Amino acid sequence: MQTEVSTGIMVETIELPSEALQRNVTINLYGPANNTSDTLGLLLFNDGQDIEAMGFDKMIGYLLQTETITPLLCVGIHSGEDRLLEYGMISSPDFKGRGAKAGLYRQFILEELLPYIHSRYSGLVFNETAFSGFSLGGLSALDLVWNHQDVFTKVGVFSGSLWWRSKDRKDRDFNEATHRLMHNQIRQGKYNPKLKFFFEAGELDETEDRNGNNVIDSIDDTIDVMRELMAKGWLEGKDMRYLQLPDGKHDIRSWAKALPVFLKWGWRKK
Repeated sequence: MQTEVSTGIMVETIELPSEALQRNVTINLYGPANNTSDTLGLLLFNDGQDIEAMGFDKMIGYLLQTETITPLLCVGIHSGEDRLLEYGMISSPDFKGRGAKAGLYRQFILEELLPYIHSRYSGLVFNETAFSGFSLGGLSALDLVWNHQDVFTKVGVFSGSLWWRSKDRKDRDFNEATHRLMHNQIRQGKYNPKLKFFFEAGELDETEDRNGNNVIDSIDDTIDVMRELMAKGWLEGKDMRYLQLPDGKHDIRSWAKALPVFLKWGWRKK
């Protein structure tokens, strides 16, 4: 275990053995160094190595020091060599078999990581638990939150892989209305007023435009997910926030620009 304090944030790095994933998972814990509150929010991040690379300790340290957001314990979960298998949707792998270990990753989160956090910080009360991620990690976070609404209250999806589909888009019978798995899952679900969503997409995330409408697929897929949520009863501006970055790319630098917006949206100090 390594511990360091930077800009008022205590950063601890641990190796958590996972029976479900059959590997040690590197975890970064970001918490207020001089916390005086016994109640905090809990925010998990897939691809924890990405927030480490963007200097997350300084980012959240500034927001806490300026009293912009309420106290948070943030947990960066580093991905492993099987990232393309562990991240995905629990219900089904995609057409290439990616996400085949998503059920095991869920087991790690619910049965290993969260109990470890609650045991380690037994003196604290977490008033909510949120999950966030980037790209395929964003899809994974959304899927876990959607399927465990008794555990999570918020989700942040940055350049999410919401294209996740059961058929290759090049197949003759591909139909985006029926073969995009996340859209189908939301369509079959129910409204929950306690659940809130944050979506970010960059206008330079990619160049693909499968339906020829002059809008890149990643933006189409994100907006279509939001439409499915609105059809269930969620309202943009109330339960849901969408951030579209004109210069946003599929990279850490762009997500670093969007992340403070997400933090202020979800945990702004009143």
